[in-house]
Amino acid sequence: MSQQLEKVKTLIELREKARIGGGQARIDAQHEKGKYTARERIAMLLDEGSFEEFDMFMLHRCTNFGMEKKQFLGDGVVTGYGTICGRLVYIFAQDFTVNAGSLSETLAQKICKVMDQAVKVGAPVIGLNDSGGARIQEGVNALAGYAEIFERNILSSGVVPQISAILGPCAGGAVYSPALTDFTIMRKNASYMFLTGPAVVEQVLGEKVTQEQLGGASVHASKSGVAHFACDTEEDVIATIKELISYIPQNNREEAPIVATNDPIDRKDDRLNEIIPDSPNEPYDMYEVINAIVDDGKFFEIHREYARNIIVGFAHMGGMSVGIVANQPKNLAGVLDINSSRKGARFVRFCDAFNIPIVTLVDVPGFLPGTQQEFGGVILHGAKLLYAFGEATVPKVTVTLRKSYGGSHIVMSCKQLRGDMNYAWPTANIAVMGADGAVAVLYSKDIKAAATPEEAAAIKEAKKKEYDDLFCNPYKAASYGYIDDVIEPRNTRFRVIRALHQLRDKNLTLPEKKHGNIPL
Repeated sequence: MSQQLEKVKTLIELREKARIGGGQARIDAQHEKGKYTARERIAMLLDEGSFEEFDMFMLHRCTNFGMEKKQFLGDGVVTGYGTICGRLVYIFAQDFTVNAGSLSETLAQKICKVMDQAVKVGAPVIGLNDSGGARIQEGVNALAGYAEIFERNILSSGVVPQISAILGPCAGGAVYSPALTDFTIMRKNASYMFLTGPAVVEQVLGEKVTQEQLGGASVHASKSGVAHFACDTEEDVIATIKELISYIPQNNREEAPIVATNDPIDRKDDRLNEIIPDSPNEPYDMYEVINAIVDDGKFFEIHREYARNIIVGFAHMGGMSVGIVANQPKNLAGVLDINSSRKGARFVRFCDAFNIPIVTLVDVPGFLPGTQQEFGGVILHGAKLLYAFGEATVPKVTVTLRKSYGGSHIVMSCKQLRGDMNYAWPTANIAVMGADGAVAVLYSKDIKAAATPEEAAAIKEAKKKEYDDLFCNPYKAASYGYIDDVIEPRNTRFRVIRALHQLRDKNLTLPEKKHGNIPL
């Protein structure tokens, strides 16, 4: 055999050695936990045969605590690029079979190289996280590696989409990278995220808690809002990433992909003409409105389990990707509070960063009152949503269905926050407050001065009707131009899509500045 063939044979053997990571026994252990390996996950996610790997032969440089005897090609992370439905993405997948996927200086360098290349080329970055955390044997070098990754998360933000999947442990400082990305997807009963683990919690606070209770997927999807999705299986996680990618552009300079649809833009839905109940206090389901107006009734919801009084997610309208933000009257009457404001603001800012038009469906009676909200800073959190809508320069179409009162009216993409097209249904009530509250303020003396309870009730009812006739309709706002048109509910789909077509070439820039100071 010639020397060249010998060298080729050596290369092939080294590649095979790199592909088995920490060895077959550790691969089997990973499978026994119901988990896939890093390479299996990449193969599931990317188009067949599209993966091109970086740095397969990198090794760590640590000699502390006998680490020089624990060398594995690739050092605990698989990195490279490939395609999803033909679209370029960059990817890194932590390999738990190699030193529990712990982060070394070398491993961080591999991840940073992928992230730098993604920004240079302009393509999404997907991280598949399954790691025991910082490699303790490397000390401050491991911490520096995390910081290098975090800095790239920050600099990449708003430039290319960043998606994190949590498929195993993610604890301590490691949690900050997913937190800095645009979307986080967790697998139920197999992944967790927390800064300090159960042992530390018990030691410091005397509180006994399991990993799942402290930082499991269900906790972060419903209570903390850290996770945007909680999936039952790894297959579901992969499918969610693929669907998410289909709605968003490659980078901040591109438009989201337009998809073909047979759903006519002038499709009417007569159910919308009767969906608003006669009683202003009776709820209805905003999902029915969303499904009626988007292409093929298909809505991809984000943060489904968190702050359910507001709905956010992606859809197509006339083939165009849009971000939907909608109050949900079936949950807390659709009021805004701390969590819903944060949820809405983050989603609006993502859409604005990546050129995705925003369609806002409004039915909001106000902000949730109470000491818990005020002490928790609802003013600041509500201001985040206000800031996000006001800052956004993408096309913004707002439809007010029913209530739109006080400060919450302003916050939900009103005309003065540079809403491009603001429509209202005939059932819309746009005012400082509802009739009951307004009459109690404006006519309290008259009501108290009434000779009998019956007379007080009559005054109250008469004044409520007067207020209703004056303000609890869309026409007062329309008379000032704050509403561009009052539309028939069944025509909502057609009017919104026509508005989006009109706004395709919208060109609006912010004043020159380094950056704003969003209320945090």
